[in-house]
Amino acid sequence: MSSISIAAANTTNSGNNASSIAVTSEVEETLSRIRSHKGVEGIIVMNREGATIQSTLNEEQTLVHAALLSQLAAKATSLVETIDMGDELSFLRIRSRNREIMVAPDKEFLLVVIQNPNATE
Repeated sequence: MSSISIAAANTTNSGNNASSIAVTSEVEETLSRIRSHKGVEGIIVMNREGATIQSTLNEEQTLVHAALLSQLAAKATSLVETIDMGDELSFLRIRSRNREIMVAPDKEFLLVVIQNPNATE
């Protein structure tokens, strides 16, 4: 998975300052390219706390995956830093017989791809 950047932009809504996420066309192109790969069942872009920015899964699946994977990524990050203070988590892959979940962490965001490793198309 390639690194993608998501720009945070400040917007004003009825006089209140609110933070929103602008998904760039480059990000959209990257997500479309990932979606086109054989076996890809879903993609989630979320912040480190598990708040979803974009997802191709239904709402229930997105909430469950985002909550669990953000916690797992935090634990894996902590483990890597505990073992070697100068190191950092760059990629996390979980594979079972029927699914493969890949997590690409960034400073603020997580990119998650869920795929069927046995897919023929």
